[in-house]
This record gives sequence, C-alpha cells and structure tokens, in this order.
Amino acid sequence: MQRLKTLLPEKCRFSLRTLCSHPRAFSAQVHHHIDDDHDDPQRQILVEGRAKSRAAILNRPSSLNALTTSMVARLKRLYDSWEENSDIGFVLMKGSGRAFCSGADVVRLYNSLNEGNVEEAEQFLRTLYSFAYLQGTYLKPHNLSPLGCVWFKYYFVIKIPFLWESKIPKEKVGIEMMVAILDGITMGCGAGISLPGMYRVVTDKTIFSHPEAQIGFHPDSGASYYLSRLPGYLGEYLALTGDKLNGVEMIACHLATHFTLNARLPWLEERLGKLITDDPSIVETSLAQYGDIVYPDKSSVLHKIDTIDRCFCHDTMEEIIEALAKEAAESYDEWCISTLRKIREASPLSLKITLESIREGRFETLDQCLAREYRISLRGISKQFSSDFFEGVRARMVDKDFTPKWDPPSLKDVSDDMVQSYFSPFNEVESELVLPTALREPYM
Repeated sequence: MQRLKTLLPEKCRFSLRTLCSHPRAFSAQVHHHIDDDHDDPQRQILVEGRAKSRAAILNRPSSLNALTTSMVARLKRLYDSWEENSDIGFVLMKGSGRAFCSGADVVRLYNSLNEGNVEEAEQFLRTLYSFAYLQGTYLKPHNLSPLGCVWFKYYFVIKIPFLWESKIPKEKVGIEMMVAILDGITMGCGAGISLPGMYRVVTDKTIFSHPEAQIGFHPDSGASYYLSRLPGYLGEYLALTGDKLNGVEMIACHLATHFTLNARLPWLEERLGKLITDDPSIVETSLAQYGDIVYPDKSSVLHKIDTIDRCFCHDTMEEIIEALAKEAAESYDEWCISTLRKIREASPLSLKITLESIREGRFETLDQCLAREYRISLRGISKQFSSDFFEGVRARMVDKDFTPKWDPPSLKDVSDDMVQSYFSPFNEVESELVLPTALREPYM
C-alpha cells in the first residue's frame, strides 16, 4: 500500500511546456450527433466556441471517434490557427458518444493498404505524428497577470529551472493551456492526441489502453515517450499486455490530472464556458470544483506494481515471460497467469519491437520518439517487412475469428536483426518525419 501511495500525484503533466495560459470560455452546449459515415471532416470534427476559447469535438460516434487522415488534418489546421490567434487563449478537446477516441481507424487503413494505397497510409501517419508534436509543443503568447506570473515562475524555477535563466521575455511568454476530457474509450493514438494537454480530465466511464501489439502493431503517436515515463515499469506492462486502466488508475499513475463523474460533465463544461478570467489558477479551481479525490480500489492492477517491476524490468521478452511464469508458479497468482495469456496472444514481433521502443523512449525527447515511431510504423504496415499488422486486424477486427497466425510464430524466431531493421533510419533522408523543432523549440 505504501508503494501505491507513491503513485498518487498532486498533479501530473506530460506536456513539454508545463505552463498556463489565459483561459477563456467555450460553449458547453450539447452538440447533435450526425451521420458520421460521410467522410466530411467538418462534420467529423465539430467546433464550439464562445468568447475567446474553442473546443474541438471528435464526432464519429458510431466508429468510436476513430481518426482518419482528413480528421487529423482538420484538427491540425484548427490548432495551428488557434495558436496564432491572440484572441484565443483556451482550447479543449472532447469526444461524442461513448468514446473520447478509439485511436486510428485501422480497418480503413487495412482496407486502403490492401487496395495498394500506401501513400494514403503514409500521409495519415505523417499528419497524425505532426499533430501530436504540435500538441506536445503547443504555445500561445500572452501577457500574464501578476498571479499568472507566479504560476509561470513556479513552473520554470521548480519544473524547468534552466529555462528561467534563458532570454525568453518574461512579460510576454509562451503558454500551453489545453484541456482534454477523456470520457469513455481512450485507446491507442487517441491517448497520443490528448495527453500533451496540461489538464486531462477522466471520469468513471474512462477506459484507457494501448492494445496495438495484439493487432501486430506498436504503441505510437508519442506513446513511447509518455509510457516510458510512467512509474517503474508500468509503461512496459501496459504496452505489452494491452491491459486497461480506468479513470481512477489514470489519476494514480499520473496519466490524468482531474477526476469527475460522467454525470457532472455538463456542469463542468458549463462552468468552464463561463470563465472570462486570465488567471490560470481559476481554471484549476473550476476543474477541482467538480472533481473528486480518488484512490484505486482493491482489485486495481496498480496494487501489483511491485510484481510488475520485478517481472517487466528485464531486458528481453523471454526474460519477462520467464519471470512471470516463475511468479505464477510460486504464488499461484491468477493475475500472473492472465498476464502471460495476454502476452502470448500478441504478435511476437510486435512484442519485441514494442519493448525496444519503450526502452529507447526513456532517453529521448518527444520529437525523437515520434521520428522513431514513424519509421517503425511505416515498416509495420509494409508486407515487405511483416504481414502481422494485416493478420492482426483481420483476425480481431474484420473476420473476428480471434486466431491470428503470426509470422514469425514465436519469440525465438524473432531475431535481433529483424527487430533493429524497424528502427534504422531510412535510406533516403526525404522519407524521414520532419518536425519543426528549430521553430517550435528554440530554447530546448
């Protein structure tokens, strides 16, 4: 129990700029669900706004708000324009229906690739990762109020002290202020487009997971950056098993900052929509007003954190499985048996790639993680490297026979050279993911 308490944060931020901005108001009106089968990004990404704030709403409820190229491109255009607009100081993202975002529309991607549209898949990945980077470095210039300056100095002195001594003008600074309401299913790259925000609100309906290895892929969209920074080896556990976390557990392991009941969301959004202050602490107070202090229940996987660390600290998948098997034999723990089963259901190749990706992410910046994930992803959807992505999507999402035939079929058949081929730079420099780091991170 004492170890579990160390996971409970006062507040957690994954954004590269853990600062505050001038929050304004956004509309808390309930938007109407529409026929989201039409590939119209203006229908699938709705915009609500009032005063000097904007909210982007993912609106494909029948597809659990799964992302397409046109949706991500619209999101990026919106966020770009909002960042440049000095009259907008507050941005929010939420989803329609019972999901925040279930990740990429992998069935559409699967069908497109089977039709030979490789360029379309590459465009989706490039647009998605560029948007994830935009969010991770999202800054808006504002003149801070005196109290806002206190917040600003706190984060620079306490959180990023060397930046406080830089030549950034203190009276007019870049502030990242994004709120994501993760109500319902939040999976895969749906997490990647939400976790960069300073405030991540979860509810009693939130379900978070990274099940990519179970479909022959790997956690992407910055997942190797934020999963590798979770307490202990929890990130490896989540990435390799695809296990789910609820909203309370996301608070405990620092993935979320505020918890509220789903039934309170209309009141919370109405409260945020009425804010006309430039004081970032008032946004914090408003979120806390409808929030709860919560702790994981007795059945939470977080109570297994010591076992997770013992088993998932090893360097190879074979050693991790051996450690889990030993724990299961010694303790007769049903959790160990279930964890072994989940791992054995995943693609052996994806498991080794995922483990290596998380381990490398511990020592990399967000842009480095995204560039590496982009290489892995392009090769992961190429049948010249492996057909596991196609087989995983077919078995779990198309035919739904749930019996994928992985190739290679076992971990012992996955060589180190095979894994490293996914990580190596492209032969042509033009093929790499190019991110505007010099423009967006001049002081980093």
